[in-house]
Amino acid sequence: HRRFDYRPKTDPYCQARYTFCPTGSAIPLMKEEDVIEVYRLQAPVWEFKYGDLLGHLKIMHDAVGFKSSLTGKNYTMEWYELFQLGNCTFPHLRPGMDAPFWCNQGAACFYEGIDDAHWKANGTLVLVTTISGTMFNEMAQWVKYDNETGIYYETWTVQASPDKKSTVWFDSYECSKFILRTYQKLADLGAVFKKIQTNYTSIILFSGEPIYLGNETSIFGPQGNKTLAAAIRDFYNPFKPHQSVREFFVDLFKIIDRVILNHQFYLFYNLEYWFLPMKSPYLKIIYEEVPLPAGSKASFGV
Repeated sequence: HRRFDYRPKTDPYCQARYTFCPTGSAIPLMKEEDVIEVYRLQAPVWEFKYGDLLGHLKIMHDAVGFKSSLTGKNYTMEWYELFQLGNCTFPHLRPGMDAPFWCNQGAACFYEGIDDAHWKANGTLVLVTTISGTMFNEMAQWVKYDNETGIYYETWTVQASPDKKSTVWFDSYECSKFILRTYQKLADLGAVFKKIQTNYTSIILFSGEPIYLGNETSIFGPQGNKTLAAAIRDFYNPFKPHQSVREFFVDLFKIIDRVILNHQFYLFYNLEYWFLPMKSPYLKIIYEEVPLPAGSKASFGV
């Protein structure tokens, strides 16, 4: 996933259904000698649970919790879409604009408190490691860097086949990937993780080797490829970015339908368009184990 130099200003056209990070606060500076417990937080995204069609899908949201032993205060840190999931997955086709218009950014949110009931009753709230205040402060610096340079949310993982060793053409970049990066950073700083099973949700598309098509200017600009531009617009036409979670999943099933019928998918990734020659089983939502980091790559600060 490409890193960018800065986060672009959000376009006023992009409106969120729910405010991003409404109670967010700056990450506090911890005392060096503090001992901080780190918790793995995971719960089903509840809106999915009640869709009759969607009840069996293990769609989880991941976060990480911290508890300071010096102050007794709890904190939650997570990463999610600025304009909700539909906007990160589907573009808007705006009148008078040739190119599809994307409202896609994801970012970290940090706030005081852990909603114990939410995570415990519906999912997971488990201690995974203990770190020092110094490690926490170094992690906070890394979060700032990660947040300023990894700005686009990416719903899809794209790989060649369901085989474990299959080629991954494109990797997703969403809430669980941020948590995995955070754990790895803590391991690099010296954190030792408990041996517990940790599973994560992935939405995977299966495709032959992707074909690079170009960027917005080369496809939709004055010298662009009119036929290709029309095909991409046509592909995205049935999907509505401004929508509830349930509507998002209705669109997801529309996509599956089109993909299976036509064996094609147009992917927008790191500001570039790719054609995916789709193949069976086309799309899978999996919930699989990704182990906690085994140990630090270096025993001193990275």
